[in-house]
Amino acid sequence: MAFGLQFAPVMKLNQTQLCAALASLVLSVLLASAAGDTAKAKLLGWQTDKPVVKKQEKQILAAFDRHVKDYLKQRERVNAKLPALSKGATPEQIDAYQKRFMESLRAMRAGTKPGYIFNRQTAEYFRTIIKTEVPSGDKAEIRKTILEADTKGVPLKVNYPYPETKELTQIPPTLLLKLPELPKEVKYRYVGRHLLLVDTDNNLIIDYMLDALP
Repeated sequence: MAFGLQFAPVMKLNQTQLCAALASLVLSVLLASAAGDTAKAKLLGWQTDKPVVKKQEKQILAAFDRHVKDYLKQRERVNAKLPALSKGATPEQIDAYQKRFMESLRAMRAGTKPGYIFNRQTAEYFRTIIKTEVPSGDKAEIRKTILEADTKGVPLKVNYPYPETKELTQIPPTLLLKLPELPKEVKYRYVGRHLLLVDTDNNLIIDYMLDALP
């Protein structure tokens, strides 16, 4: 009996402690949840300070992508009307095909004005990205690479061919990674301080924007 009398209070005490521990755990969970909600609220509050910017960026990028794809559709329509090149086509035949392809594409795009793809908002977005996202330590080297390229005389004209005699500037990777990705048929090219979109296959200038050097 003595053992039973001593054991009962111990069991009662352990149960009390267990209940207290459970209550503490529940309270901790509730507090953590509340803290999480507060953190989420703060995060949402921070995001609501910039939702217009983020939304505008998405809209700008979507419009840019849509216009680039519009060009690809024009390209496909022209290509579908041309006789296919044979597998054993000579260099002369390939060259003639590319010239015919470009001239047909130029005819389809007749009247296209600068800014169809690089409209005002898109151009400003690109300038901001190039200015703020490229590491400052890389900017001098990028400028040197771009400005030393032999691009003098390249026309800043939509729907004109990029001269074969002029250097095709390669965009440094540190800059290229900051710009929206392009399909393989289109490339970024710099001419002095200006950024061009050029057809990969026939060097047709699709569009351009001014003052895009970092």
